Amino acid sequence: MFFACNVTAKEDFSVWLQNLRYEAKSLGISDSTTLNFVNRTKFLPNVIKQDRAQPEFISPFLDYFTKRVDDKKIQKGRALLAEHQDLLSQIEAQYGVPKQILIAFWGMETQYGQVKGNVDILSALATLAYEGRRSDFFRAQLLDAMLMVDLGYVDIERFKGSWAGAFGNMQFMPSTFMFYAVDGDADGIIDVVNSLPDAFASAAHYLAKIGWRKHEPVMIEVKLPNDFDWQSAQLAIRKAPKDWIDLGVEFYLAEPKSTDVTKFTDVEGARAENSQMNTQIEFFLTQSQVITKAKLYSNINVERQASIILPQGWQGPAFMVFDNFDIIMDWNRSVNYALSVAQLAKQIHQEPSILGGDFAESGALSYQQMQDLQNRLNQQGFDAGKADGLPGLQTQAAVRAYQLKQQLPADGYASPSLYQKLLLH
Repeated sequence: MFFACNVTAKEDFSVWLQNLRYEAKSLGISDSTTLNFVNRTKFLPNVIKQDRAQPEFISPFLDYFTKRVDDKKIQKGRALLAEHQDLLSQIEAQYGVPKQILIAFWGMETQYGQVKGNVDILSALATLAYEGRRSDFFRAQLLDAMLMVDLGYVDIERFKGSWAGAFGNMQFMPSTFMFYAVDGDADGIIDVVNSLPDAFASAAHYLAKIGWRKHEPVMIEVKLPNDFDWQSAQLAIRKAPKDWIDLGVEFYLAEPKSTDVTKFTDVEGARAENSQMNTQIEFFLTQSQVITKAKLYSNINVERQASIILPQGWQGPAFMVFDNFDIIMDWNRSVNYALSVAQLAKQIHQEPSILGGDFAESGALSYQQMQDLQNRLNQQGFDAGKADGLPGLQTQAAVRAYQLKQQLPADGYASPSLYQKLLLH
């Protein structure tokens, strides 16, 4: 039910706004700001529709990725990286976040500043806080947005952004702005909408503060053996790279500066051919050549544990992800989004696109079909939790349990074929 279609609900929303105004005033936000908020804030039904159809969570990974990381975006990212090289180098030196990662976030969030959004932020946040799916989160964001207005960080009439309440070049949520935004150009004003130094520095400061690991990779595409234990491919299961290698996991490798892909015959030769191998895994895993376990491990000097993930099921591409992947997930809780940011950064850095996934199952479940799948799993004794239409961790666990019972690869992927199988039971 969309509340704006109901007179009583409209009145309820008005009462809710008044109550929130009193709460904001009790927190020290001025009477003029809270009154202005009540008078101009509207319930936006379309925001609820968009919240229930987020492509980050319902699109197949490869569809999501190819629509957002294309040649045009990659070439523009490389050009902008060159244009802002000095600024980004200074920020990288200060915060430890690679230049190409910041450019990739910029490209994914706003098409390099071209699409910042034109939705009234206060109305969007009020709608999401009132609607209830994540009411506590959006209520906190709304109060911080009002504080931003009250402190003069933004003009209430020009406070525009996405339907989810994010704004500026890097699409900061209000609470993220309040905790992490910095004055990158030292002009005395923090403006993440119009100042690229402020936007880039704020993003880097945020990533660094939540745990970005300097000189460590985000993810690597891998090739899994046919007898791989598919249920071990999930973010919650972490092993040292050596342990994954011992289970038959292989990595794609080629000489980055040559179109002649050759298999290295020994570790020392590999090091001599490409000195970058000694520093970052990201830089040398670049083409479609699989190397042996011994050569791989001798060249990887990463002690951090990693997970294997299958964003489009066991037939799709596979990735080994590290601590920095978790940091991108803190920015946006979507695996599709995090992988796309990491891969866009790689391609901006002159590395190739995804190589696996030729046999990935196509198609995706709609919001309603996902709810039906969750309900059917629950009815059959596989606890998928509340049927919210989103394939979260509990739903994935329920899918794995069902797959194991049906003697299917237990990848946890809620695919169309799995849904069709459920319909028959």
